Amino acid sequence: MSVGVIAIVLCAAFLHALWNALVKGAGDRTVMLGLIALGHVIPGVALAANLPAPAPESWIYILASTVIHWGYYYLLNAAYRSGDLSVVYPVARGAAPLIIALTAWLWVGEALAPVAWLGIGAISLGIFLLVRPGKVAQVPPAGLLAAFGTALTVAAYSIADGVGVRLSGQALSYVAWLFTAEVFVAAFVLGTRGARLRAMGGRTIVIGIAGGVISGTAYALALYAKTLAPLGMVSAMRETSVIFAALFGVLWFGEGPKVRRLWSAAIVAGGIVLIGLA
Repeated sequence: MSVGVIAIVLCAAFLHALWNALVKGAGDRTVMLGLIALGHVIPGVALAANLPAPAPESWIYILASTVIHWGYYYLLNAAYRSGDLSVVYPVARGAAPLIIALTAWLWVGEALAPVAWLGIGAISLGIFLLVRPGKVAQVPPAGLLAAFGTALTVAAYSIADGVGVRLSGQALSYVAWLFTAEVFVAAFVLGTRGARLRAMGGRTIVIGIAGGVISGTAYALALYAKTLAPLGMVSAMRETSVIFAALFGVLWFGEGPKVRRLWSAAIVAGGIVLIGLA
């Protein structure tokens, strides 16, 4: 991977962690999810209206990704109902890079060098280190199963979008229509929870929509990187957002344990170096 591609993916990871930090503490996660989807739709519609349509071969992947995202949202909510964020999120995002790399190898035929596999493994290990063993024991099996299910959906939509954006011939057009399709998520969530939306207040609503715009920018950068580099390597580096989020927790919110988070960040940084060498 070139330095430029690495910079794009790390920027995407940073933005992904930033929008998570912005919406941290939102009381109603379901409504916030609808607002984030709306934050995707607004720039998506604006771009789709002014860009040529993506190639016909890519539309099936836009549809598949939209459906998979519904499963992702459902499983993520189910996991959060059963377990703490500090367990669910690292498990869901830490398992995804290896699943994506294996799937890209078996389905897309993207063979990686051994040093790249070491880098991906280091990133996953660094993310998993964020989970404290004592916390895992407190999560019921159904919660852990939902977290791993979330990892599978992350891998599924990452592969679908990685292939789709390459077939589209127009990466930005693919992103625009992918985000426009989220209007169904926004309409369903917000349309059926009007009272809860009004109770959130104007400031929270603005933060949610802004978080969606930042989230959309992060994912658009990651998809663009997938047109330039192997899916497994890009996806692994994108999951460094978990480390950025952990560091935000230390520096911004004063969360701990600090030593474990710093060790995780160091191991992930080593993984990034290995991928760069590959």
